[in-house]
Amino acid sequence: MDYKYIEQLLERYWQGETTLQEEAILRNFFSQPDIPESLRKFQALFTLEKEETLGDDFDERILGMIEEEPKAKIVTLTSRLMPLFKAAAIVAIILTLGNAAQAPWNYGWDDPKDEYAKFHQQNADSVNLLNPIQAENVNDSAMAPKPEASQYIE
Repeated sequence: MDYKYIEQLLERYWQGETTLQEEAILRNFFSQPDIPESLRKFQALFTLEKEETLGDDFDERILGMIEEEPKAKIVTLTSRLMPLFKAAAIVAIILTLGNAAQAPWNYGWDDPKDEYAKFHQQNADSVNLLNPIQAENVNDSAMAPKPEASQYIE
């Protein structure tokens, strides 16, 4: 059997050029039990399109859904401002990390050789400050008369 007409109708159907009568022809064709394997993959598309009745209680169900009062959502001030709090926390974290990352440039990274030289210069300066004091103490003790042992033994 030649199914060229059905294949042409399918091509026009995919392009959206079929009429309602041609779509009815396709539905009738695919509702038959003996369909070739090459067209069987389209059968579910045209057999699922059967009209269904809505039932007698359809109107009542829709009106029941419409008449239900919607539930009001309670919005508090804190829940309303929560996005602002989150944004402020993010900004604070970014600023803190930025300041922490900037600190090495503020205090500077000096050359270790220069730092070592500065350290030794400070030690030398502190020793020079102490030497006159020690020298005075040594000189004072050298000038003071030593008590003789005979004075204490009596």
